[in-house]
Amino acid sequence: AIVMRILVNDLIELAADWQQMLILLSVLSMAIGNLAAIAPTHLKRMLAYSAISHMGFMLLGIVTGVVGGDARYALNAYSSAMFYVVTYVLTSAGTFGMILLLARTGFEADNLDDYKGLNKRSPWFAAIMMMLMFSMAGVPFFVGFFAKFSVLQAVVAAGYMKLAIAAVIFSLIGAYYYLRVVKIMYFDQPTDTSPIEAPLNMKVLASANGLAVAVLGIFPQALMSLCAFSLLRSL
Repeated sequence: AIVMRILVNDLIELAADWQQMLILLSVLSMAIGNLAAIAPTHLKRMLAYSAISHMGFMLLGIVTGVVGGDARYALNAYSSAMFYVVTYVLTSAGTFGMILLLARTGFEADNLDDYKGLNKRSPWFAAIMMMLMFSMAGVPFFVGFFAKFSVLQAVVAAGYMKLAIAAVIFSLIGAYYYLRVVKIMYFDQPTDTSPIEAPLNMKVLASANGLAVAVLGIFPQALMSLCAFSLLRSL
């Protein structure tokens, strides 16, 4: 919110300059992050590269906040960027939480191959992880889909159609490596068939995070309105 306030209130006369820099940074982040995340077989490394692409996508909202020195686009664009950040933090925290939770149960959770047939060993773990991956990939109707959609709406409204098309293409590339995790969990055969158990309190915490991703996907307007309200108070 502080960065957005500076751009709108203090640097609006230089909008043409910083917009071009942010557009370049956004496209490079989405390209490098998504392409680099395809190859790694280490899950945390894949998520680290994908974080770069998510930040590039978020920058699209900031880029379209001021068009031609006109701040009328600011609220919609910046609230979509904030909504995207909140959604990503929620989903990313849940994903890393699941990795740590699996590790604490004695399950090897570092490499993608470790997740082969996870559904057969723990349908609950697999279901929560699937919801988080679907949200990261932007699958309807999870909260990650609406986060991407709101940013794309702002980009199109600002007249950056080519930028929106590029963002969609990079999102499809990103969807590949997220859905690959789901495919491994549900369609590959596990090397170890022993069941995975976890303490109830950990299950409740992880379930709450997964449920939040699903519920906010059904009712995204509440979070979107909260983001817009917080920006109205700060801009």
